[in-house]
Amino acid sequence: MQRPHDSLRSSALRKMLAVCAAVAVCLLLALGTWQVVRLQWKLDLIAKVDTRVHATPVAVPEPAQWAQVNAANDEYRHVTLTGVYLPEYTTRVQATTDLGSGYWLLTPLCLQSGHIVIVNRGYIGQDAAKRLPAPAATSAGKAVCATVADHAPVTINGLLRLPETGRAFLRHNDPANNRWYARDVAAIGKARGFDASMVAPFFVDAGKDQEPPLADEALRPVGGLTVISFTNNHLVYALTWYALAAMAAGAFIWVARDDKRRKRQHD
Repeated sequence: MQRPHDSLRSSALRKMLAVCAAVAVCLLLALGTWQVVRLQWKLDLIAKVDTRVHATPVAVPEPAQWAQVNAANDEYRHVTLTGVYLPEYTTRVQATTDLGSGYWLLTPLCLQSGHIVIVNRGYIGQDAAKRLPAPAATSAGKAVCATVADHAPVTINGLLRLPETGRAFLRHNDPANNRWYARDVAAIGKARGFDASMVAPFFVDAGKDQEPPLADEALRPVGGLTVISFTNNHLVYALTWYALAAMAAGAFIWVARDDKRRKRQHD
């Protein structure tokens, strides 16, 4: 025969389990709903980026607008800019592409205003990169763009990109030894001696066929290799959370029914 305090203990335990189950179900449902919201956000972002990429190119943001440049509004925007390259300050950043392993060639471009936008001119293979001259060892200085003011300008079409961090594949950029693994324009500008306020906080991935033909085509950077890819597992995550919520609710209902059945048998 069940004693009164045992009955009270069982009742309290059932109530506690019911509360825990309700909290778990609500939490899982909230996580699933959050993933649905994230899914809608990601789909909207993908649609916006696709529109930017295929839109008519617009002028690259002016220096006065640089502080407002952000991923939500500007990443992968199709832009055009005109200026003079500083090829002696080109930085080679390790890259893996569909064409193989090699380097991105990031070259500063002087705008008419004297400010600098770093342009990723494209990919070059490892063997060809060995034949390129090393970056200038001297610091560029604040007036570096004045030295090329009379040079013929070039016009570049490409995609605006926000800088990468100084870490890629568990490797850090090593400016002292000129080893670069991430396109961190602030670090590159500092290593070349540019005035930080004169360097754009973004870079531009040059489009296809932006480089003139060369006698040795292996030395010609291949542009237009920007990979636009967004991880979008939000639907899978949402279904997983909802399934767990259903399992938690189902388990609680089964336990509750079994408990009632046992109680009726006992009575």
